[in-house]
Amino acid sequence: MYLFGASGHGKVIAEIAESNALVIDGFIDTDLNKTDVLDYPVFHEVPSGKIEVVIAIGNNKVRKSIVNDYVNFKYVKLEHAHSHISKRTSIGSGTVIMAGVTVNVDVNIGKHCIINTNASVDHDCVIADFVHISPNAALAGNVVVGEGTHIGIGAVVIQGVKIGGWCIIGAGAVIIKDIPDGCTVVGNPGRVINK
Repeated sequence: MYLFGASGHGKVIAEIAESNALVIDGFIDTDLNKTDVLDYPVFHEVPSGKIEVVIAIGNNKVRKSIVNDYVNFKYVKLEHAHSHISKRTSIGSGTVIMAGVTVNVDVNIGKHCIINTNASVDHDCVIADFVHISPNAALAGNVVVGEGTHIGIGAVVIQGVKIGGWCIIGAGAVIIKDIPDGCTVVGNPGRVINK
C-alpha cells in the first residue's frame, strides 16, 4: 500500500495503517526534497501497475483532483484500531477514520473523507465524498454534510441540520440552521461571512 502525500497528515495515516498491521510500501510525493518519512521511502513518480493507495492530503479539493487524475488506483479505507465505529455504518473507499473517533449507528460516510481525531458523528448522519471533519468536531443525529465541506476543529452541528457542498465551517462554530452550498460560516451561533 502507498500513501499519496508525504507530510504531517501522511504520518498520522501511516500510524493508522501500522495499527492495523498493514504493509506500507512507501509514500508518493512530488516534492523532490522528501526522501523518506517515518523510515518509509518517498517515491517521486507513481509506481506502475494497479496499486493500493490512501490519499494522505488534508485538502479536500486536492484529494478530489488526485482521484480524478489517477483512476487506476485501488483506494483503501483505513480505520484506526482505537476508534469506535458502529457495525451498521457504511464507509466509502479512501476514507480515513482517526484515533478516538466515534461513529454511531446508520451513518453513511462517502469516499475519500477524513474523520479526524476524536470527532463524533451521531446516528443517521449522511456525509458526502471528500468531506473533512476536523478533530473534536461533533455532529448530532440526522446531520447531512455536502461534498467537499470542511468542518473545523471543535465545531458543533445540532441535529437535523443540512450543510451544503464545499462549505467551510470555522473552528469552534456552532451550527444551528441549514447552510447553503459554498458558504464560510463562523461563530456561535454560526453566521455566514462569505458565499
